[in-house]
Amino acid sequence: MPLISSDYRPPFIFKYGHFSTIYSGLFRKVTGLVQHRERLELADGDFMDLDWSFAKNHSKKVAILLHGLEGNAQRPYITGSAKAFNTYGADACAVNFRGCSEQTNRLFRSYHSGATEDLDAVVQHLVSTKKYTEIYINGFSLGGNMALKYVGERRSVPTEVKCVVGISVPCNLYSSLCMLLKPKNYLYARRFKHHLVAKLYKKLPLFPDKISMKDIKRIKNLKDFDDIYTSKAHGFKNALDYYEKCSCKQFLPNIQIPTLIINASNDSFLGPACYPYHEARQNANIHLEVPSFGGHVGFYDVYNQFYSEKRTIKFVQDMV
Repeated sequence: MPLISSDYRPPFIFKYGHFSTIYSGLFRKVTGLVQHRERLELADGDFMDLDWSFAKNHSKKVAILLHGLEGNAQRPYITGSAKAFNTYGADACAVNFRGCSEQTNRLFRSYHSGATEDLDAVVQHLVSTKKYTEIYINGFSLGGNMALKYVGERRSVPTEVKCVVGISVPCNLYSSLCMLLKPKNYLYARRFKHHLVAKLYKKLPLFPDKISMKDIKRIKNLKDFDDIYTSKAHGFKNALDYYEKCSCKQFLPNIQIPTLIINASNDSFLGPACYPYHEARQNANIHLEVPSFGGHVGFYDVYNQFYSEKRTIKFVQDMV
């Protein structure tokens, strides 16, 4: 499908990508949402925590919300989206990836951009309840890559899964990494690395045979983290092998359900290869919108409902 023309025009100050990104991550507050936690036990002995919020009336529709790198189900972009879906009349299941719900997960492994087995566990769990006839998947950043990979790597997905929306998606992980390692993104990359390494310190006494203090001290940037931990803990040769195998871009041609990707052109986290123009033109199921503004998951709009949230709900209404 051809590129979708975007009519997103934020107030002047939010036309600056860094301001949009920082405001969304650090200053936005979402009120009036009540979440209830459910622990999902996984087949390998680990767990993920699911934070639920519900529509006013009994619903047969549910949105699975997937956060980004070092996020969780309480981040404003997740709670804002949950609130939007609840208002629309759908329940919201906000996933905390392994180790992201304030409790260290049980295994040495954790989560990563391509861990679609964990997303499938959530989908199958919701299908098994027989409560929902419509499931929507809404992923942000890392979670967006996971969502798109999930629906593209499989010949079929459960019929209950009706559509997917990815926001600020690093469709090519290596291209995104190269951007994050640039000086302009130094503060973001340092913050990510700090949180990731802090989690490794918690795993150190639990798995002394798999990670050492010497290994952790070698981590100077995000690529080092993926070389030393992500790749080794999840069965990849190295960071580059992980980026190559888990980037969703290669799976986009196979997507067979309505899919919306919203990647701002001023997103400092996304390199040129993260904008799948060719794939969108070749696959009628993919709708690609590239607004001039929005930064990274920072699509500010009036009344504290972000443009990406309004656009997501409209896409669901149009496609289902």
